[in-house]
Order: sequence, then structure tokens, then C-alpha cells
Amino acid sequence: MEFTIKKLNKFLLFKLPAAYFTGVRVATITENKAVVSVKHRWINQNPFHSLYYGVQAMAAELSTGVLVLIKIKKTKRRISMLVTRQTATFTKKGVGRVQFTCDEGEKINNALVETIKTGEGQTVVLNSQGLDEEGEMVSNFEFEWSIRLKRK
Repeated sequence: MEFTIKKLNKFLLFKLPAAYFTGVRVATITENKAVVSVKHRWINQNPFHSLYYGVQAMAAELSTGVLVLIKIKKTKRRISMLVTRQTATFTKKGVGRVQFTCDEGEKINNALVETIKTGEGQTVVLNSQGLDEEGEMVSNFEFEWSIRLKRK
């Protein structure tokens, strides 16, 4: 599959419907950066009328995971990926549209080169920062991804 915004958002509908129906959408993808957007609505709010933390986590994880998928595809190798740890900090209520950005594609490249060279699994910690429409940080997520060559 070629990674386009349209195809990734269609993928959400069929493979990650919870993300799709809560409004999580890929907004931008480049070689080293992914932006995922979600707008606060009734379906994705918490009892305090702001964006539910689980929805923020889905959007943040997608912003890191889509970069890992793109980089793995470019290697033309069978490589597995799995989140092994996640931490988050919440600094402000998420209302309106929040965009989660990960721009650490180069870190993924380095980990993939190492796992292909050594055959050993690698971990890479990727950051995704959620900013509201005023550019203020709502939340910050770190995801530790484990990558390794699949056995034949």
C-alpha cells in the first residue's frame, strides 16, 4: 500500500474504527513528519467537556506509528513493530482542534539500519506533541516502539 492521507484515513475506518469514529485523522505526512488532527466533539469528550485522554493517545500514537510504517515499507524487509511503553503529560484542556505532531523520522531510520545490520531488535522513543488552535500545548506523549526483523 502506498501511504497517502486518503488511504491512511480509509485504513482507520476499517482497521481502527474507534479512532475513525472519534474523529482522528491523518492531516499531513512527509518523509520525517506526521501530523494527526482531532476535533473536540460530543463523541470524544470526557465528563469535563474536553478531549478524552484516550482519544488524544490514539491520535498521538498514530502520528508516531505512521512514520514507523512508512520507514519500514521503504526497507523492503519484513519488520515487526510494537509499542512497549507510553508516557503522557497533560497541560491544558483539549478543546477545539488539537494536532499531534511527530517529526522524528530520522530516529526511526537509525533504529531500522541497526536492526537490519545486527539482526537484533531495537527500541526507539518517539515524541508527539498535541497543540491546540492557538499553538498552546495540550499534551505531550512519548511512545517507545520496539522493532525487529521477522523470522522467515
